[in-house]
Amino acid sequence: TPNIDRLASEGVKLTQYIAAAPLCTPSRAAFMTGRYPLRSGMASTGSVQVLLFLGGSGGLPPNETTFAKRLQQQGYTTGLVGKWHLGVNCESRGDHCHHPNQLGFSYFYGLPFTLFNDCVPGEGSDVLVDLQLALQHLTLMLGLGLFTMVCVHLCGVLEVSLWLLVLLFFLCIVAAAVWYVPFVLLRTWNCIIMRNQDVIEQPMTVETLPQRLLTEAQKFIRRNADRPFLLFFSLAHIHTPLFTTPAFAGKSRHGRYGDNLEEVDWIIGKITETVDSLGLANNTLMHFTSDHGGHLEDADSLIGQKGGWNSIYKGGKAMGGWEGGIRVPGIFRWPGRLAAGRVVDEPTSLMDIYPTLKYLAKDTQPDRHLDGYNLMPLLEGKTARSEHEFMFHYCGAYLNAVRWHPSDSDSIFKVHFFTPNFFPPGAGGCYDTKVCLCHGQHVTHHNPPLLYDLFHDPSESRQLTPETESRYAEILEQTARAVERHKSTFPGKEDSDDICAQSNSVQNQMSWEKILWRPWLQPCCGTFPFCGCKEDKKPS
Repeated sequence: TPNIDRLASEGVKLTQYIAAAPLCTPSRAAFMTGRYPLRSGMASTGSVQVLLFLGGSGGLPPNETTFAKRLQQQGYTTGLVGKWHLGVNCESRGDHCHHPNQLGFSYFYGLPFTLFNDCVPGEGSDVLVDLQLALQHLTLMLGLGLFTMVCVHLCGVLEVSLWLLVLLFFLCIVAAAVWYVPFVLLRTWNCIIMRNQDVIEQPMTVETLPQRLLTEAQKFIRRNADRPFLLFFSLAHIHTPLFTTPAFAGKSRHGRYGDNLEEVDWIIGKITETVDSLGLANNTLMHFTSDHGGHLEDADSLIGQKGGWNSIYKGGKAMGGWEGGIRVPGIFRWPGRLAAGRVVDEPTSLMDIYPTLKYLAKDTQPDRHLDGYNLMPLLEGKTARSEHEFMFHYCGAYLNAVRWHPSDSDSIFKVHFFTPNFFPPGAGGCYDTKVCLCHGQHVTHHNPPLLYDLFHDPSESRQLTPETESRYAEILEQTARAVERHKSTFPGKEDSDDICAQSNSVQNQMSWEKILWRPWLQPCCGTFPFCGCKEDKKPS
């Protein structure tokens, strides 16, 4: 990855840069708002932890404030190219209440949903597979029952009421529709490209997606080179299904995943080249990161590991507070302001981007409660200590772990209140469910909590005890007090033992009611349900 390495060598690298959640939807909500996803209703209490349908009504609430909205108010032209995955509509197909245009982005081109296996025929399905199978089996059983009843009736073996046959026929139709329309046609519903609020391709052609996203990002930079701009370039890489772009296929010794990573590096190189060629480098902050760690369980015998690796760190995507799912790259390049080659080992967060951009845009207007801090003093070397003495790690909507960086020590202690149950026993992930869950029988609670020192044990492999850690009792006491202070920042939850429930003023955006597909909310190119179009390739 020479281009990403170059960004790091020419800028500042954060080695303990932490996502607020180990999954895309809640992590992106926190990144955009500077607040834990629970505050905006974007954290799940159940099995579904991300938005599953573009035709659902859940998403980032329109009354939330994003860093794009703040910079837009300060005169910046703002753009998002790539993946959104924070919802589209609330009550009708055209209200676009969760759309990027309503949440601070003047321009949007890309995937209002995400890239997932259903977008490529033959790659299988990622969405409610158990429910799909149940509906499919129900449809087959009803169909078989109807066929049997008709045969019995025609053969004169048994007198069957005509009304019973009609009822069975309609039940078959309903069951088939409930299975076929939302799930079999999922590629049409979810795998689309929008330009602003118009659907311009449905379903999308995945093979040409990387080049189209890169071209749009380069065009946005060139269009706005003479004015203040913010571009959030959110790649579809690296996510299953993996791309098979001919220029990169088979080039990496790490298989298809490596091919995709090399393509990411090439794209980053092209964006850097565009910024530099326009003479913008000294006046432009470039930031490279990811929304969560690698998906360890995503692999097969043909392609090998598809979900990535997390180096020495334990856990991965959807595994709560384990380091492998939340520690992500953090690179900041700004030749005119940041010293090249600087490395910061302090705890920092993706939620810090919001207050950092506010500071750089000279936005001093009042704001709601933020969980991030301005990074510039750390990046510029004006301070050696992060303002994050404590950080809170969630598994879904449940407080899972707390990180404490005492002011008088280099140690960074992490307390786990519960951990996901890996399967099979002894494995490093949840290979039965493919993603770990955060509730009920899927987790094990620990009393006393598990305790690690990330400074000496970043892989979380050596549990601390009262015999091995002199500050053991103090650590548990300090983190317990920090949790109480944290709880007090959620309205109506000050006296509750459980802060997983959304506050009274915040609607849960991840409930079944919000997530499930509704035809009247489905974005459509054409007349619903006959949705379909291909992007006009003429230059814009």
